[in-house]
Amino acid sequence: MTENDDRLIEQFLAPGRREVADNGFTRRVMNRLPRRSNRLAEVWTWSGFALALALFIALDGASLIWDALREAFHSMIEQGMASNVDPKSLLIAGVVLLFLAYKKIASLA
Repeated sequence: MTENDDRLIEQFLAPGRREVADNGFTRRVMNRLPRRSNRLAEVWTWSGFALALALFIALDGASLIWDALREAFHSMIEQGMASNVDPKSLLIAGVVLLFLAYKKIASLA
């Protein structure tokens, strides 16, 4: 529809428009609606998080991550790239990656 059609419809309906008293009807209806929380989805989410945390601890994930980062840093130094890379740039890239990881984890919860 165009704006002209919208105006014509509004002008046609305007004379018969009456406001209906609510008298708390909307509030009563909203209070009687079932809650939207889905308990099963929450249980699965927290169960998955707990399982991931348990596996991270059981498989020594912190050590694996630390070793991978150390190997990457050593290989970067051995390749001679360390002289071309600014440490501030590496720090900024690390902070950005941590922020993105946090946002991804927070969106899953």
